[in-house]
Amino acid sequence: MRNLIFPLVVVLTCGVCKAQPGVHYQTIGDRFTLTLEGASHLAQLPLHCIQQPYPYKTGVVFVDSSLVRPPIDYHPAFYGCFDWHSSVHGHWMLIRLLKLFPDLPEAAEIKSTLSENLSAENIATEVKLFTALNKSFERTYGWAWLLQLQAELLSWDDPVGRKLSRNLQPMADLISQSYKEYLPKINYAIRVGEHSNLAFGLKLAYDYAAQVNDITLKEVIRSTALRFYASDTDCPISWEPGGADFLSPCLEEADLMWRILPPAEYRKWVKRFLPSLFKKSVTLETGTVSDRTDGKLVHLDGLNLSRAWCLYGIAKHAGRNEKVLFSLAKTHLEAALPHVASGDYMGEHWLASFAVYAITAQQLAP
Repeated sequence: MRNLIFPLVVVLTCGVCKAQPGVHYQTIGDRFTLTLEGASHLAQLPLHCIQQPYPYKTGVVFVDSSLVRPPIDYHPAFYGCFDWHSSVHGHWMLIRLLKLFPDLPEAAEIKSTLSENLSAENIATEVKLFTALNKSFERTYGWAWLLQLQAELLSWDDPVGRKLSRNLQPMADLISQSYKEYLPKINYAIRVGEHSNLAFGLKLAYDYAAQVNDITLKEVIRSTALRFYASDTDCPISWEPGGADFLSPCLEEADLMWRILPPAEYRKWVKRFLPSLFKKSVTLETGTVSDRTDGKLVHLDGLNLSRAWCLYGIAKHAGRNEKVLFSLAKTHLEAALPHVASGDYMGEHWLASFAVYAITAQQLAP
């Protein structure tokens, strides 16, 4: 296991934001921007783990002895970074960084690694696993990130991106179909702060469906979201966070629903759902991590990052309190970013993806 410790420098204010050596992030007001050096800094984390086979946490059900072998045999694409979903969003992150920073120093290494991992043969082997008792493997967190990965590839204007998107399409089609079969069957929303959070799984899948114009997937997600969330009010955000949360049940739902409801309806809904966000003074304390070597406790660094991306989305669509919510998002980013490269693998194998998603969610916003 290779651990990395990087210095973190955040410039909190700037005029014309011209990157200086050692600066990884810059801000104008409450808006963060990732620099080339920061992108390189973050890219090194998944590059050091997406081809590292151990330690590995499998979520596979062994129906017989055929899978009693190294995970790389049945996960030839996504065997690194401790677990399947972290490997998937590590791949996604590298692509997003390359799209934002084509001159990234690691560009050639990234393209080579992606091409090796995401070969048509490897993806075909990955697809085979999603059968029988493993039909629900990585439902819905890993499913959502797989679709996010494909969405990133499809919007990458590069020969490598076009080839890899063709390779990955059979798995994206499988996951899309899995959503269509699963969502009508689920009778109750899953409102937790970890992997099975349904709102997060619906949100990323909806973004993919909208991008590729998968009308059936969009509609099943929309109907599921309305069925579970349309009448929700007064989400108890003061109960958060739970001890191992890396997603906010309240904020993920609110960040999903602006995609589902017409703008005027969303503005009314979100004020009923999270009235505390629209007071003159909003308090939402950041999550605190007591031990970053503990794989569950370090989840709270991820919570601060995911809260930030939700707050950006809510702020842009709620129709009021935008400055307050952006400031709250900034506070959460500032609490988490210094710990993305903590020196311990329990956080380093996944937190960089959350950091990139959070920063670029508002960096790319109009």
